[in-house]
Amino acid sequence: MRALLIGRAPLVELGHTYVQQMPYDGVVIGSLELGELVCFSNQPVLEALAEGKPVILYTPGLPAVPQNRALAATLAARQRELKAWGVVFTDGGRKRLITAQEARTMRDTGLQPGPGAVLTPLAKEILEGTK
Repeated sequence: MRALLIGRAPLVELGHTYVQQMPYDGVVIGSLELGELVCFSNQPVLEALAEGKPVILYTPGLPAVPQNRALAATLAARQRELKAWGVVFTDGGRKRLITAQEARTMRDTGLQPGPGAVLTPLAKEILEGTK
Protein backbone atom coordinates (compact mmCIF):
# COMPACT_ATOMS: atom_id res chain seq x y z
CA MET A 1 0.00 0.00 0.00
CA ARG A 2 1.22 3.50 -0.84
CA ALA A 3 0.90 5.55 2.33
CA LEU A 4 1.36 9.24 2.92
CA LEU A 5 3.90 9.54 5.74
CA ILE A 6 3.23 12.12 8.44
CA GLY A 7 6.19 12.85 10.74
CA ARG A 8 9.20 10.56 11.07
CA ALA A 9 9.25 7.11 9.49
CA PRO A 10 8.44 4.29 11.95
CA LEU A 11 11.45 2.38 13.28
CA VAL A 12 9.90 -0.93 12.21
CA GLU A 13 8.58 -2.03 8.84
CA LEU A 14 4.79 -1.66 8.68
CA GLY A 15 4.49 -3.00 5.15
CA HIS A 16 3.89 0.28 3.31
CA THR A 17 5.68 2.27 0.65
CA TYR A 18 5.90 5.84 1.93
CA VAL A 19 5.13 8.79 -0.33
CA GLN A 20 5.02 12.53 0.27
CA GLN A 21 2.20 13.45 -2.12
CA MET A 22 -0.81 12.11 -4.03
CA PRO A 23 -1.71 9.48 -4.99
CA TYR A 24 -1.79 7.36 -1.84
CA ASP A 25 -4.02 4.60 -0.47
CA GLY A 26 -3.77 5.52 3.20
CA VAL A 27 -1.82 7.48 5.79
CA VAL A 28 0.82 6.43 8.31
CA ILE A 29 1.45 8.82 11.19
CA GLY A 30 5.01 7.97 12.16
CA SER A 31 5.33 10.63 14.86
CA LEU A 32 3.49 13.51 16.44
CA GLU A 33 4.75 16.37 18.58
CA LEU A 34 2.97 17.24 21.82
CA GLY A 35 1.20 20.27 20.32
CA GLU A 36 0.14 18.32 17.23
CA LEU A 37 -1.64 15.75 19.38
CA VAL A 38 -3.23 18.30 21.75
CA CYS A 39 -4.66 20.31 18.83
CA PHE A 40 -4.95 17.63 16.17
CA SER A 41 -5.87 19.17 12.83
CA ASN A 42 -3.66 17.47 10.23
CA GLN A 43 -5.54 18.12 6.99
CA PRO A 44 -4.27 15.08 4.99
CA VAL A 45 -5.19 12.76 7.87
CA LEU A 46 -8.66 14.29 8.21
CA GLU A 47 -9.21 14.06 4.45
CA ALA A 48 -8.09 10.41 4.40
CA LEU A 49 -10.51 9.59 7.22
CA ALA A 50 -13.33 11.44 5.45
CA GLU A 51 -12.61 9.45 2.28
CA GLY A 52 -12.55 6.14 4.17
CA LYS A 53 -8.84 5.57 3.62
CA PRO A 54 -6.96 3.72 6.38
CA VAL A 55 -4.97 5.82 8.82
CA ILE A 56 -2.36 4.11 11.01
CA LEU A 57 -0.64 5.74 13.97
CA TYR A 58 2.72 4.30 15.06
CA THR A 59 2.46 4.49 18.86
CA PRO A 60 6.20 4.72 19.65
CA GLY A 61 6.09 8.01 17.73
CA LEU A 62 3.67 9.56 20.23
CA PRO A 63 5.01 12.13 22.69
CA ALA A 64 6.02 10.91 26.15
CA VAL A 65 3.33 11.12 28.81
CA PRO A 66 3.84 14.42 30.63
CA GLN A 67 4.08 14.71 34.41
CA ASN A 68 1.25 17.25 34.41
CA ARG A 69 -1.92 15.21 35.09
CA ALA A 70 -4.27 17.57 33.28
CA LEU A 71 -2.11 17.55 30.17
CA ALA A 72 -1.72 13.77 30.36
CA ALA A 73 -5.51 13.43 30.56
CA THR A 74 -5.90 15.71 27.54
CA LEU A 75 -3.46 13.57 25.55
CA ALA A 76 -5.34 10.42 26.52
CA ALA A 77 -8.60 12.05 25.43
CA ARG A 78 -7.09 13.01 22.06
CA GLN A 79 -5.91 9.44 21.54
CA ARG A 80 -9.40 8.14 22.31
CA GLU A 81 -10.82 10.68 19.87
CA LEU A 82 -8.45 9.53 17.12
CA LYS A 83 -9.45 5.91 17.75
CA ALA A 84 -13.13 6.88 17.60
CA TRP A 85 -12.48 8.49 14.22
CA GLY A 86 -11.06 5.19 12.97
CA VAL A 87 -7.31 5.72 13.36
CA VAL A 88 -5.63 2.35 13.96
CA PHE A 89 -2.90 2.37 16.61
CA THR A 90 0.05 0.02 16.19
CA ASP A 91 3.56 -0.42 17.46
CA GLY A 92 4.52 -2.67 14.59
CA GLY A 93 3.61 -5.79 16.55
CA ARG A 94 5.98 -5.37 19.49
CA LYS A 95 3.76 -3.67 22.07
CA ARG A 96 0.06 -3.45 22.73
CA LEU A 97 -1.66 -0.18 23.60
CA ILE A 98 -4.07 -0.59 26.54
CA THR A 99 -6.92 1.93 26.52
CA ALA A 100 -9.05 3.00 29.48
CA GLN A 101 -11.91 0.77 28.35
CA GLU A 102 -9.59 -2.25 28.13
CA ALA A 103 -8.08 -1.33 31.52
CA ARG A 104 -11.54 -1.33 33.14
CA THR A 105 -12.23 -4.79 31.73
CA MET A 106 -8.84 -6.02 32.95
CA ARG A 107 -9.45 -4.55 36.41
CA ASP A 108 -12.92 -6.11 36.62
CA THR A 109 -11.65 -9.55 35.57
CA GLY A 110 -8.42 -9.42 37.60
CA LEU A 111 -6.13 -9.49 34.57
CA GLN A 112 -2.88 -7.56 34.24
CA PRO A 113 -1.36 -6.11 31.06
CA GLY A 114 1.24 -8.28 29.37
CA PRO A 115 4.93 -7.48 29.23
CA GLY A 116 5.74 -4.48 27.05
CA ALA A 117 2.16 -3.17 27.13
CA VAL A 118 1.76 0.57 26.71
CA LEU A 119 -0.96 2.15 28.83
CA THR A 120 -2.71 5.42 28.16
CA PRO A 121 -2.48 7.74 31.18
CA LEU A 122 -6.11 7.05 32.11
CA ALA A 123 -5.62 3.28 31.72
CA LYS A 124 -2.67 3.48 34.10
CA GLU A 125 -4.78 5.34 36.68
CA ILE A 126 -7.56 2.78 36.36
CA LEU A 127 -5.22 -0.17 36.87
CA GLU A 128 -3.53 1.59 39.81
CA GLY A 129 -6.96 2.08 41.39
CA THR A 130 -6.96 5.87 41.40
CA LYS A 131 -9.92 6.13 38.98
